[in-house]
Formats: sequence, structure tokens, C-alpha cells
Amino acid sequence: MRLDKFLKISRLIKRRTLAKEVADKGRITMNGLQAKASSNVKVGDVLAIQFGQKLVTVKIEMLQESTKKDDAANMFTIVKEERLGEKK
Repeated sequence: MRLDKFLKISRLIKRRTLAKEVADKGRITMNGLQAKASSNVKVGDVLAIQFGQKLVTVKIEMLQESTKKDDAANMFTIVKEERLGEKK
């Protein structure tokens, strides 16, 4: 399954076009490497997605072609969330 499609179906990102833009700007890494919107994802892959000043790392648990809102959260596990650029 394509990365942009996974992000939309899992509801990590609301729209597929937005998922494509985020990937094209280099804000997504997959297993430590820069990911493109067309990259193929598989179960067990680890994604790091930068949302503004927040970095969210998730592990893919399952892939489905379509899902209901309640089941979307089961497609991934959040490994960690961290704020970027915070200085004290």
C-alpha cells in the first residue's frame, strides 16, 4: 500500500493530497530513511511524521484497503510523541 493512502485510511492525516504534500516536503521518514508519497509500506514499518513542532513516531500494525473510524486507530501504534525546538 502507498504511504499517502495508508496515512489517509489510518486517519493520521485527513486527506490523501495533504499526506502527499507532507511526504514531498521531506517531513516523513520510514525506517529511518526519507519517504516519498509513493513508497510502499508494510506491517512492522516505523514512520516518523513531523506535524509543525511535533514529531510523532508510529509503528504500522496492519494494512486494510478501507476502514471505519473506530478501526482506524488499530492500524498503528504510537511509539512516541515529542516536541521539536523547545528550549528552556
